[in-house]
Formats: sequence, structure tokens, C-alpha cells
Amino acid sequence: MKTLTKIAIAAGAVALATTAMAQPKPENFVKQRQSAFALIGWYFGPLGAVAKGEKPFNKDDAVRATSYLVPLSKMPWEGFVAGTENVGNTKAKPEIWSKAADFKKAADNMQTEMAKLAQLASAGDEAGFKKQFGAVGGTCKACHDDFRKQ
Repeated sequence: MKTLTKIAIAAGAVALATTAMAQPKPENFVKQRQSAFALIGWYFGPLGAVAKGEKPFNKDDAVRATSYLVPLSKMPWEGFVAGTENVGNTKAKPEIWSKAADFKKAADNMQTEMAKLAQLASAGDEAGFKKQFGAVGGTCKACHDDFRKQ
């Protein structure tokens, strides 16, 4: 009987620990989305010099950057959970939650345009890449205008 009790207590402790681990703190969601956006900026920003003609187009560099940007473009959105609206130093507007369908559409637009940018990088299409960079930037701006505090 004592062994059975010990097993039950151990199983309960594992279940409790697993539940606690499965529920990240609200500030962790904010850190997750901010980190994803920071990495997007890290890889997207230098491509702007290429798009402006300030730096020569290099297919290998563009492919490398966009190979990171495509999956990164999918990451921030899961960090916008209810209860994180006013957590930490967030610039998220309340419209993210009150206009969730519009926010999702903005996220989907960015992901779609980012995938197109990666395809043009892989094809080595410099003119198309430069034009598409503007389209991706436009999706970023639209989302910032509607859903980000300045």
C-alpha cells in the first residue's frame, strides 16, 4: 500500500509539473514575440540596402537571409495571447485582440509576401527581389500602422 501511495504521489507531482510547464507566464509570450520581431529586423534590415541599390545584390546572401526570414515570419503571432495586452514594455495595440481577424490577415499577408521574396532570392532575380522587398515592407508598415503603438 505504501508503494502504491508513493507512485500516486509521484504521478501527481509529474502531472502538476507538466501542467505548470505547459502554461508559460504572460511575460514569456511578450518576450517570444518581441524576440521573433527582433530577429526579423536583424535579417530583413540589411536587405534594405540591397533594395535601395546601396549594396550590390548577392544571391547567396539573399537566399541565406530569406531562408531565416520565412520561418521567422511565422513565429511572432502565437505570442499575442489574451492577457498579454499590458504586460511589460509592449507596443501592442488593443486592436490586436479586438480585431483579431484583421490582425491574422495582416500576419498572413506578411508571410505570403516574405515567401515570394525568398523565391525571388533563390531565382537570383535582382529586379524582382528589390520590388518584392518593398511589398514585404508594405505589409510590415500596414501592420505597424494598425496594430502597433508608436
